[in-house]
Amino acid sequence: MKFSNVMLETATKIIIFIVLTFSTYLFFAGHHNPGGGFIGGLVMTAAIVLFYMTFDVVTAREVIPVNFRKIGAFGALIAVTTGVGSFLFDVPFLTQSFTYVDLPLFGETELATSLLFDVGVFLAVIGSVMTIILSISEDV
Repeated sequence: MKFSNVMLETATKIIIFIVLTFSTYLFFAGHHNPGGGFIGGLVMTAAIVLFYMTFDVVTAREVIPVNFRKIGAFGALIAVTTGVGSFLFDVPFLTQSFTYVDLPLFGETELATSLLFDVGVFLAVIGSVMTIILSISEDV
């Protein structure tokens, strides 16, 4: 028999939405303020773990059918590729470049290569932390 608590599940859905929104804010604020891919990935992982704790593992895997090992490896590949890409322009490893683009809804927006690096770190953190947590939980 599956345990079901409607109030807990409803509250968790609201809390997860708030945590995911905060994670997105931390991710995008990290370029000019404290935050970025690492802390945004940790906060995102906290939301995923909360989901796994509230609902059973079978339901969580149906809703999030993701191999976290592949996500972590893909994120590490993006981060390293971003750093190596600087060698193509004969500049030091992980040198950032940026430009300003006029986007229709956002106006003048800065696009920087550090955002790609943060995406890689974000995915690597989510993939590695979730792999560790799920591996530990399976051993119990």
